[in-house]
Amino acid sequence: MNRVVTRVALVDDDPLVRSGLGLILGGAPDLEIVGQADDGQAALALVEEQRPDVVLMDIRMPVMDGIEATARLRTVPSPPRVIVLTTFGADDHVVRALGAGAAGFLLKDTPPADIVEAVRRVAAGEPMLSPAVVRTLIERVTKQQEPGRAARARERLALLTDREREIAEAVARGLSNAQIASELYLSVPTVKAHVGHVFTKLGVDNRVQVAIYVLDAAGG
Repeated sequence: MNRVVTRVALVDDDPLVRSGLGLILGGAPDLEIVGQADDGQAALALVEEQRPDVVLMDIRMPVMDGIEATARLRTVPSPPRVIVLTTFGADDHVVRALGAGAAGFLLKDTPPADIVEAVRRVAAGEPMLSPAVVRTLIERVTKQQEPGRAARARERLALLTDREREIAEAVARGLSNAQIASELYLSVPTVKAHVGHVFTKLGVDNRVQVAIYVLDAAGG
């Protein structure tokens, strides 16, 4: 059986960080490092040339930061999934990166085995944010409610079917597809399909954005 190999690009202005990540991920037989870049602008060119499946993206970089680069990557055909790298657990930059369409984030001191697993999960379309992290990030986003935000969120959620609304609310609690499947007595593929429909109807790229809609709707 042929092994499915996930193509990974590393973007960080610190060559030591890139080297360390390369050593960690390069040792996994199902992961292939296809290129490195030291700023967001160079990352766009790298992605266009190499078409990686996953990009590990630093946030603070010269020329173009990781947030802007992530937002631009979301507009390309068949965009890669982006994992943002940060030194701090849930700062405002991470919230902004997730809003730009990042699939999740990793602390730079995350244990090597967990980094490898996170890349695999994101490549497979699975969530990689723990419930505690989801709650922290959502609290940061929803702390300052804008006028009309709750009404706009309710309007978007009204597009969902009853089942999709159940799925969205479970996502807002930080549950994985497997946990949602168990709770709602559905198969994992069925849950995954529903999550995809929720993403499409809400016009979002990740589960944190779904959760923000749910909490916004409940907060107004």
